[in-house]
Amino acid sequence: MNYDILALLQEKEPTFSKGQKRISRYITEEYDKAAFMTANRLGKTVGVSESTVVRFAVDLGFDGYPSMQKAMQEMVLNRLTSVQRIEVANNRLGDQDVVSTVLRSDMEKLRQTGEVLSREEFNSAVAAILKAKRVFILGVRSTAPLANFLGYYLNYMFNNVHVISSFGTVEMFEKIVGVNSDDVVIAFSFPRYSSSTTKGARYCRSTGATVIGITDSRVSPLGSNSDHVLVAKSDMVSLVDSLVAPLSIVNALIVAIAAKREKELSQTFAELERIWDEYDVYAKQEENERV
Repeated sequence: MNYDILALLQEKEPTFSKGQKRISRYITEEYDKAAFMTANRLGKTVGVSESTVVRFAVDLGFDGYPSMQKAMQEMVLNRLTSVQRIEVANNRLGDQDVVSTVLRSDMEKLRQTGEVLSREEFNSAVAAILKAKRVFILGVRSTAPLANFLGYYLNYMFNNVHVISSFGTVEMFEKIVGVNSDDVVIAFSFPRYSSSTTKGARYCRSTGATVIGITDSRVSPLGSNSDHVLVAKSDMVSLVDSLVAPLSIVNALIVAIAAKREKELSQTFAELERIWDEYDVYAKQEENERV
């Protein structure tokens, strides 16, 4: 279900039983807590049975409680302020080991991304990048490192790559003015979604440019304004946005494009290796061994 569960609860409220109204009221008032409760815990909190909570989810149109919980968590990601994210993360963490918890969460996001990422969309994105005259990469705020990382490697492969990662909306439009149907725009956006990235993607698409959105959902603000959507899961509820899965997609794009341009890249890097060696860009192995 792609709409806000709070709107759904408001719509269905007249049909609820007394117990269902208690569940609905708690979710509406304490959604940041309810989103991470098991059906059993939610039931105990509001004074109903676990089976009542499960039936409530089904009556709302979900195929079970896990689906309703996922909808609540997606809503939370788009509504929580940074302070609320810290509070929720601390409540979820409790006495658990931080390193293990974060690693498990990141591994789960990688697994989910592998399942939902369309290989057809991915291949279409690679083909569009390869034939583009110019490549623009949009990534602001926490996604700026993704944009810069992708731009770093694409600059070895193409002559006309533009990374736009640290500008406000006005400055962004000044950088992308003139984008046309010969160009590709790769944009990154995850909750809480940057409005400037969405506006930039919408403008570029209106000019005929091909927009490749790397985001967490096809119906996200960026996904809705992209020609190709590469879905990457990044829904860690904390102050820090998890960029592990999006970075893996970036890595896959770089590897796939490099494979298509193997001959040109071999020549480029052969010349670069000569320059790097001549100007001591990298420490020599024997120097490392002496240190």
